[in-house]
Amino acid sequence: MGWTGKILRIDLSKGTVKTEPLNMDWADKYLGQRGLASKYLVEEIDPKTDPLGPDNKVIFATGPLTGTCASTGGRYSVITKGPLTGAIACSNSGGYFGAEMKFAGWDMVIVEGAAAKPVYLTIFDDDVQIRDAGDIWGKSVWETDKWIKAAHQDPMIHVATIGVSGENAVLYSCVVNDLHRAAGRSGVGAVLGSKNLKAVAIRGTGGVSVKDPKEFLKATKAGKKVLKDNAVTGQGLPTYGTQVLMNVINEAGAMPTRNGRDVQFESAGDISAEAMAEPRRSDGHPNLLTNQACFGCTIACGRISKIDETHYTVQNKPEYWHASGGLEYEAAWALGSATGVKDLEALTYANFICNEQGLDPISFGATVGAAMELYEDGVITSETTGGIELKFGSAEALTRCVELTGKAEGFGKELGMGSARLTAKYGRPELSMTVKSQEFPAYDPRGIQGMGLTYATSNRGACHLRSYTVASEILGIPEKTDPLATEGKAGLVKAFQDATAAVDSSGLCVFTTFAWTLEDIAPQVDAACKGDWSVEKMLEVGERIWNMERIFNNKAGFTAKDDRLPERLMKDAAKTGPAKGLVATVDKMLPEYYDLRGWTSEGVPTNETLERLAV
Repeated sequence: MGWTGKILRIDLSKGTVKTEPLNMDWADKYLGQRGLASKYLVEEIDPKTDPLGPDNKVIFATGPLTGTCASTGGRYSVITKGPLTGAIACSNSGGYFGAEMKFAGWDMVIVEGAAAKPVYLTIFDDDVQIRDAGDIWGKSVWETDKWIKAAHQDPMIHVATIGVSGENAVLYSCVVNDLHRAAGRSGVGAVLGSKNLKAVAIRGTGGVSVKDPKEFLKATKAGKKVLKDNAVTGQGLPTYGTQVLMNVINEAGAMPTRNGRDVQFESAGDISAEAMAEPRRSDGHPNLLTNQACFGCTIACGRISKIDETHYTVQNKPEYWHASGGLEYEAAWALGSATGVKDLEALTYANFICNEQGLDPISFGATVGAAMELYEDGVITSETTGGIELKFGSAEALTRCVELTGKAEGFGKELGMGSARLTAKYGRPELSMTVKSQEFPAYDPRGIQGMGLTYATSNRGACHLRSYTVASEILGIPEKTDPLATEGKAGLVKAFQDATAAVDSSGLCVFTTFAWTLEDIAPQVDAACKGDWSVEKMLEVGERIWNMERIFNNKAGFTAKDDRLPERLMKDAAKTGPAKGLVATVDKMLPEYYDLRGWTSEGVPTNETLERLAV
């Protein structure tokens, strides 16, 4: 009920396909998707294994509400050991691929080993095949999607694939499904590339059963009303998408700008949601064409944009290339504010390349920002970059860099290492704005103190989606807290982390939590799944997941020393805005956080904590 109860296990080294029952004892403790798949991963691989070696595994996982009529019930995750960080990685995506996986009858697909030559998988209900991918190796995400649908004469197939960047081990390459939805962070695409796995194509003809259909419909109907009536999920996100945050965060003085040198971007308005909606002078059309929803979603925060065909970036591009997934806030920040580029069309073009070749725009843009600082400090030159004048604010430099990185050519190979490795190579590691080697997103911890602790303690490296305290500190959800204060933030971060882990494991989108609490979500899970799924149990599941991930990272070699922000944020005070004169003060919050977690002063879960949670 909720779960299909079946797992598909594919060994690419042996060329075998097996079916096995889902471990329902684990499902009761970890729910699904992020939690349950991570449990399988930590039980089956050595934490010290090479992320790009054949002993690593990659798991495609759905939640019990994936494929149901619950609003946003279309999520799936890719779980593995991440090559960018060396930590546990779980990257979440929307679109339609996850629901199709459930319709085909599978809770999870576990891929192990490595193929001797490029392959792709077809999963058509119970018919599972490992197929030759020689004709699509070296092709983009968009070309691969088109080729697979044509080859199998079925436009309803849903494809998750890597681009050329994943094939060439760009360490922040993605797995992209439905052309522009992505399991985007930590380099999960590079893991597929290391296994010679180009794509997974799924077509399902079944459905998803639930424990109590009447109660489930009642609970999901009530949940949809809450989303519709909420200002963020009912108005802000449908109208402006996540880009609604651009001017809000900039005014709060928490917009990391020019590789974190500044906390406000003077040209934020030029790349904002409002700018995307304005008509363009060349053809009279706005950058934004429409919004778009994932499977079952009543929010529809996605953006579809059309790039100005007269802009220099689009010359000689085929017609189908001109419209794709538009700028989300994180991408607009990374490609814009982090690099100082204010050309909206250039940002849209760079984002299209990220969609087409499977690049995480957060890590890519932040890495370019770090490279620009290396260039302006004279550490690297145009000779290093292959002739690119890598100055802050240069749209030409940004677009050339994304082209090269997408195909892992020239200086793009170095950018593809991520900013931690790039800056270390040139002797300036302090210029990397990362935690655990993953670039942090679009919120400066000097202006939003809770996000500093969020980044520092995130199990997958710097991440906003593991504990979005911005909701409380800036938007006042579920209650307003002072973004410049540290008091009470340890408890706030822990609460967000535990709740988010549960939501990520359900098959629902975390954006629902702008309106929903677990009081809204637990009844939906309880009506769908066998067992008693109260709010208390959901929180316990979330806490269990967080500690399980932490133990894996501890065994992989991470310690309390890795729960730190870049030196710049701890020493260089904000120059402008509400946070002027302040630095990030994670050190004040960490001891309380460890204590609330039931961890030692070295950041290790105690035996008592592990016994209480039955990790």
